[in-house]
Amino acid sequence: MEGRTMEIRGTTIIAVRRNGQIAIAGDGQVTAGDAILKGNARKVRMMMDGTVLSGFAGATADAFTLYEIIEKKLKQYHGDLTRAAVEMAKEWRMDRNLRKLEAMLLVADRQKTFLISGVGDVIEPEHDVIAIGSGGNFALAAARAYMDGSQLTAAEIAQKSLEIASEICIYTNGSILVEKLEE
Repeated sequence: MEGRTMEIRGTTIIAVRRNGQIAIAGDGQVTAGDAILKGNARKVRMMMDGTVLSGFAGATADAFTLYEIIEKKLKQYHGDLTRAAVEMAKEWRMDRNLRKLEAMLLVADRQKTFLISGVGDVIEPEHDVIAIGSGGNFALAAARAYMDGSQLTAAEIAQKSLEIASEICIYTNGSILVEKLEE
């Protein structure tokens, strides 16, 4: 691999909100070039004493830096996820060092779901489903179909959507972790 940079890729994260339940699910695959480095990475976690869910796609060290920032903002704004997400995005966009971070976050509490990016985006999904990462569009399409054509719970839709993505996207595997909150 001399003379080439090895791009570390691979993850799929999805957030689904349905019937008073919010679920975020992620696969466990970490890929470098044409090799799988790890199959059971944990990219979804509870925050703020179990009141906020989060999942990341991108560079792991960068994502942990972002987790620290969103937790700090959540504490600063007394758990107000909307305010914390906006303030985090502003800081991420304006701070010279943070701008170099290569990751995206999905965060959700019992009322709101947001995608936060380093270019200043704070996006709330239009259809109660949002996904990021290499297999994000595959999982998103599957989840949208399940939302329209089934009575599955948010957690079941997140699980099944990632299973479908893992069968299509080579950067997504079937080692799926689902975390959920009930209203």
